[in-house]
Amino acid sequence: MAGAQVYEGYTLFCHTYERPEDGEGGVAHMHLIDMDGKPLHEWTARTAVQYLTLLPDGNLLYSTRDRSPIEKTGLREVDPAGNVVWSYHCRIDHDYRVLDSGNLPIHCVMDKMAPAIGPELKRCPYFIEVTRQKQVLWEWFGEQHFEDLRRCLGGERSEYVLERIRADYPFDWAHNNTGQSLPDTAAAARDQRFAPGNILFSYRSLDTIGVIERATGEIVWAWGPGVLDGQHQPTLMPDGRILVFDNGTRRRWSRVLIVDPLAEEVVWEYRAEPQEAFFSAYISGAQLLPNGNLLVCEGGAGHLFEVTPDKQVVWDYRSPHPSQHGIYRATRYSPEYVQPLLRRAGR
Repeated sequence: MAGAQVYEGYTLFCHTYERPEDGEGGVAHMHLIDMDGKPLHEWTARTAVQYLTLLPDGNLLYSTRDRSPIEKTGLREVDPAGNVVWSYHCRIDHDYRVLDSGNLPIHCVMDKMAPAIGPELKRCPYFIEVTRQKQVLWEWFGEQHFEDLRRCLGGERSEYVLERIRADYPFDWAHNNTGQSLPDTAAAARDQRFAPGNILFSYRSLDTIGVIERATGEIVWAWGPGVLDGQHQPTLMPDGRILVFDNGTRRRWSRVLIVDPLAEEVVWEYRAEPQEAFFSAYISGAQLLPNGNLLVCEGGAGHLFEVTPDKQVVWDYRSPHPSQHGIYRATRYSPEYVQPLLRRAGR
């Protein structure tokens, strides 16, 4: 279903499998569909796939599933025919980005002892930035900045974090799912904590989003406990506000929020009526489109829709593959952006 106010383009997504063999014939299918939901192009891979990016030249960059066998994990770039033209082996987890320079900030995980957080083994967030020549330019270890996080949260929110780790997440204490290298936005002009190049993260286990100062490695802003509930894909928008999919894992209904990070308050919210009709306990996300609408991925349900600022749903798509696992994220691309892919694919 599409309405008159939609942002016309093509939508990229993939069902995410627990294991490669969960896919049909052990194959993951990555789809680019038109506004009518018809397939425009498809790639396949004999591995579990999670996050996808269509590159300007028509190639596709994808990450393996976070639970993929370690010897097969990492990033892969494929051409329109699905041939691997570049890869990077790392223990990737959930997110990566492609900078204008071609460099790649990647979120990984490391299992290690972290006594400052608690006893026994911990799964810790680990950021790197690598070049296309596979040189590591920067790395960041989450367990080294736990006190930064607590200091930014302060008071009851800091105690909330400690209790969440103790009671619910003694191993996977952070479960970061985002690593956005911040663009130049209105927020940076008002507060250097949101300067371009700093890193926006999302600790799902702790219901917390925050910002890492790239130059020092310190966490300089954090927010969310008591408001967020298992969130995904916070994104700093051009106006300096943060878009975030708030899963409501314990609440049992989801919503999409826009947050003023300086005032630390929710300024816009989308939820369904009844609210339980919109719910994904895990995965999911939202993308700000050029016309101001939002593309929402209700991942667990395999449901994508576009909603206007006045909360009208103007495009609606449900995956025809209900037996497959949910959709981790979805991205809408303009017709112009997709042209290199179409030319190379002979369409």
